[in-house]
Amino acid sequence: MSTADLLNRDNGEETEPISGVTYSRSRVRLGLSTTLAGLLIFLLGARPGIFGLDRSPVIGFVQIAVFLVGMAIICVGGYMSLMALWKGRTPSIAADIGLRLVSTGYVVAVFAGMADVFGFGSHPLPEVPYFGPLQARGVVIGEIIIGIGFLLLLPPGPKVKEG
Repeated sequence: MSTADLLNRDNGEETEPISGVTYSRSRVRLGLSTTLAGLLIFLLGARPGIFGLDRSPVIGFVQIAVFLVGMAIICVGGYMSLMALWKGRTPSIAADIGLRLVSTGYVVAVFAGMADVFGFGSHPLPEVPYFGPLQARGVVIGEIIIGIGFLLLLPPGPKVKEG
């Protein structure tokens, strides 16, 4: 057994070499499974008609809450998957900034989605909360920030030797 084989063993987890860097396959799978579960919950809130549960022509409070919970689970699963790729290495400052951008994007999405409930939307309580176009834009902006954060969480590729 070579030294590289011994270094790739970590508490019995499966590892796969990627250009000299190892990652935990089980942690990546767990993160991707969590992300997929979050996507299903997100779709349940955003488009309940896909599951045969659509009862209203508008998106109300319960649907907003469900798709925001799904988005939170997607963020956690994506973070787990991408951090598993850093196994054995210290995450860079860019990765730390990426984590903060994912968190900030989620907060932007929550406040945009729940604007009516918090009292600063176009339909403040006691009116029925309604997910309008401005709120949709705010949630999309939050999702864009989350996406940028995920891109920053990716580990750099191997260094290529010239010459």
